[in-house]
Amino acid sequence: MLVENSSASHVEAAGVLGDVIIKDERLDGCISSASSWLIAHLKALGSLPKDLGCLALVPLMLVGGSQLLSLLLSHKFLGIVSQLVYWFSSTVELFADSTSLGPSSSRAAVLGSLLLALALMQLVFLTLKKLLDSQRTPTYLLDLALFKPDDSCKVSKDEYLERAKKTGFFLESSIEFQKKVLDLSALGDETYAPPSMLSYPIDASQAAADKDADIAMFAVVDQIFATGIVKPEDVGILVVTCTVFCPVPSLASRVVNRYKLREDIEAYSLGGMGCSTGVLSISLCRDLLKVNKNTHALAVNLEVISGQQGYRGNKRRSMMVTNCLFRWGAAAILLSNKPGDKKKAKYQLMHVVRTHRGADDKSFKCVRSEEDEDGFKGLTLSKDIVPASAVALKNNVTKVAPLILPFTEKLKYVINLIARKVLKMQSMKAYIPDFKTGVDHFCIHPGGKAVIDGMMEHLKLSEWHIEPSRMTLHRWGNTSCSSIWYVLAYMEAKNRVRKGHILWQLALGSGFKCNTAIWKSLRNDQNGPSPNPWLDCIHKYPQPVWT
Repeated sequence: MLVENSSASHVEAAGVLGDVIIKDERLDGCISSASSWLIAHLKALGSLPKDLGCLALVPLMLVGGSQLLSLLLSHKFLGIVSQLVYWFSSTVELFADSTSLGPSSSRAAVLGSLLLALALMQLVFLTLKKLLDSQRTPTYLLDLALFKPDDSCKVSKDEYLERAKKTGFFLESSIEFQKKVLDLSALGDETYAPPSMLSYPIDASQAAADKDADIAMFAVVDQIFATGIVKPEDVGILVVTCTVFCPVPSLASRVVNRYKLREDIEAYSLGGMGCSTGVLSISLCRDLLKVNKNTHALAVNLEVISGQQGYRGNKRRSMMVTNCLFRWGAAAILLSNKPGDKKKAKYQLMHVVRTHRGADDKSFKCVRSEEDEDGFKGLTLSKDIVPASAVALKNNVTKVAPLILPFTEKLKYVINLIARKVLKMQSMKAYIPDFKTGVDHFCIHPGGKAVIDGMMEHLKLSEWHIEPSRMTLHRWGNTSCSSIWYVLAYMEAKNRVRKGHILWQLALGSGFKCNTAIWKSLRNDQNGPSPNPWLDCIHKYPQPVWT
């Protein structure tokens, strides 16, 4: 029997296809019914010739996915669609039965059934998507405010090195190393540093760090409330993110106190979670908006690179790298779940996909805060960061792909998968989907030149797609969790975003994490309400800054 002889291949293919079709925590209650249905059809494969069994398994698995979806959602209309698919699968088996058709006819029938089953599965998918979209709680982005520090805080690469020399912290060899890092960093000469870093001597006091945080946070929140879209008392959810600075009271409490937000506000401060926390804050706001109806959420993303956080030693060069790349920035994002806000919203959140590799020791330790041999504290990057980033990115993209790719790309992927996993065509390379067919704009976190180049290669993006991230790194530097919002603002300033366009925000962070947010543009003109910090210099970009 074919099932007995090739059970391992079938189980492997079924597992992979099952991951592509659906993943849901509610599967436990439906496994018994779905498994019984699939087992019954797998047994039927025993009557097929060996060269047809594997092909016949494909439509059966696709049909099984639709059956499972209907069981999960328990919707009458979905049940009707599922019955149509079930009937169609029976027809497929009838025409594929080797006892009634010759070998060549059977092969044609099975190949035909595969294409038809795939087409019908697409109909089921679109139906499910439409129904789920109508039932989910929407998350609308109403406004985006970005921090543009005063010109007195601009610091060129040469000025950075001069100030580093004057501190007396670094040996000449350390200064030379930092110069090499800056020369290769692709940062421009108009990035910003906070007042505590620009003072002489550097102010490492708690008061100075508090002031740096307040200046950035309150500047962007002031912009949000100045538009008049929402009043402070209308904000029911507040999420503030900052990786390396976690004061008491928290940053969220400082915002609550400053604007006298209401007593029942759900306020959270997220610390130590790295550059991908901007997406994570949106994820948390979305989840809270699901259970708090008719309210607004405010996410504030910033990094405080004050004199308190900078590395002052000479033993760990990886810690000097973070000194060179990170700059001062902040963003505030106003979200709403009110249906009536759709007309004035800029974007609607479609998906959030989070990947956390913290269970793997090497991934967990590749970015961490620690002291060097002389007791100086800093942020260290290990040699494992490159492979850790690659694995986290691959796992995240694998989950995102079924959500954003068109049917044609999914079909190419499935056919390639069957050829490699089931038919054992070892010489065939894995098919990498063309994500540009499902996404119009890519907001890649500008963590550094190597990060951007790696993302471009992995996702097979063009220079046009990666340009916003390159220019953001040049103009603003790595502003940590707020960086992806400066990338989005660049696209808006260039008038690239149109109604219906899909945007993909993708960021990596310590832990090790890779987080994704998928947005849909709801209007053609994305200017305002808050001012765009790119507008006074957008005519200078793009610049040939990549070497």
